Amino acid sequence: MTAKTTSQAPPTPDQIIALTPDLGRTLTKEQALGLSRYLSLLLQWNQRMNLVGPGDWRIILTDLVADSWLLADFLDTLPLLKNATDSHPKRPLAVDLGAGAGLPGLPLRLFWPQGTYHLVEIRRKRTAFLLQAVAAMGLRQTVVRPERAEQALPALAPLDLCLSRAFLPWPRLLELVRPWLAPEGLVLIMANEAPPKIFPSGWSLQAVRSYPSGDKTRYFWSLAAAVISR
Repeated sequence: MTAKTTSQAPPTPDQIIALTPDLGRTLTKEQALGLSRYLSLLLQWNQRMNLVGPGDWRIILTDLVADSWLLADFLDTLPLLKNATDSHPKRPLAVDLGAGAGLPGLPLRLFWPQGTYHLVEIRRKRTAFLLQAVAAMGLRQTVVRPERAEQALPALAPLDLCLSRAFLPWPRLLELVRPWLAPEGLVLIMANEAPPKIFPSGWSLQAVRSYPSGDKTRYFWSLAAAVISR
């Protein structure tokens, strides 16, 4: 299969700033610059390998990147920073499994720079893209881990937050990450459907938020687990 090509010029920060108010967001110059660098790299790499489906940066921004700032807003409502003070800030450790093209993680770090964020991706070409993007965007405390989830999770535990976007079916994801969560750790699932009424034993829905995306509705689920021994 031939990789997608695009003749579209990369977006400038001013172009991004001009578009985002229609998406319900006003960006700082620094955020727009970071997104400009990310989208430019994504378009460049997308000519050689299929990182994302759309070849138009406006569609990528609207359909994919916008999820990241909405996710940042949602994360700010969760108890990840509970009991933090100016003199004793809490620095949550987050893990993004199957990071792929860096969505939602790389744009997310422009809007939610809390703690340390680990992008776990085993595929070499995607890992190379992630490393280049992290450097180009100047993201701090954002680490690319070129390894399997089964290796990364025990090495990083205890985890305050585990994110997933289509990495595994959510029941399998919960089973995989549960042993490595901190006592008050959370799992964040990005889904195209509302959460079920019943979850596997030991899991509870901590928070949920829905939001429109085109003609569809998407969801964030935040799940908490009972403490188990390892």
